[in-house]
Amino acid sequence: MASESRGTGRRFDSLEQEAFLGLWRTYDRLRALEDELFARYGLTPQQYNALRLLRRDHPAPVRTLDLAARLVSRAPDITRLLDKLEQRGLVARDRPADNRRVVRVGITAAGLALLEELRQPVRDCHARQLGHLPRKDLETLVALLRAARLPHEDADSPWR
Repeated sequence: MASESRGTGRRFDSLEQEAFLGLWRTYDRLRALEDELFARYGLTPQQYNALRLLRRDHPAPVRTLDLAARLVSRAPDITRLLDKLEQRGLVARDRPADNRRVVRVGITAAGLALLEELRQPVRDCHARQLGHLPRKDLETLVALLRAARLPHEDADSPWR
């Protein structure tokens, strides 16, 4: 059954398609604000996410593959992402002597300082993105997004 969008007369193949394309468009609009913010700091949103996750485990290092699994969006090349952060002195990597195949990564003092500098600008960005919605609507949105995502998450995903 086709779905007709309000006010535009455009048709979608299904309500699911309309919902998906609405999510995609919303992501694009909200992501533009985030891209603008992080570009001022020479970061990508994925790099920021990696730093944020490393801060959570600081001072303990995290195995690179574990970090990749916890990112909000998949990073096809976690090594390159970490290379760029390491070049800036924001993370440090090491290989344990007992297992040279494992690479661990930790956030540095410079990485922690950058996250602290970003704390308020990120909050302001999130307010620009979604601050116009009442709290109840945000709670409903979070619940709906979780319900839509749940069947597609791995059993051990922290996003479940």
